[in-house]
Amino acid sequence: MPDLPESEAGKDASPDESDAERRRRRAQFLRDLAEARELRDRVQPRRAKTARLRHAMRMRTFRW
Repeated sequence: MPDLPESEAGKDASPDESDAERRRRRAQFLRDLAEARELRDRVQPRRAKTARLRHAMRMRTFRW
């Protein structure tokens, strides 16, 4: 695979973007994601319950 210049190597963020700006955008994204999950859980309670039970089972059988 040929070496790509730094600007084309998959870096979406501009080099002058600060860590604080990146963290702010990430926090906003995570808030939106949590809000979408809550909405989905309200709209599809049966699926949400099934997902919770599946997650609980995975956590019970997970070995530390």
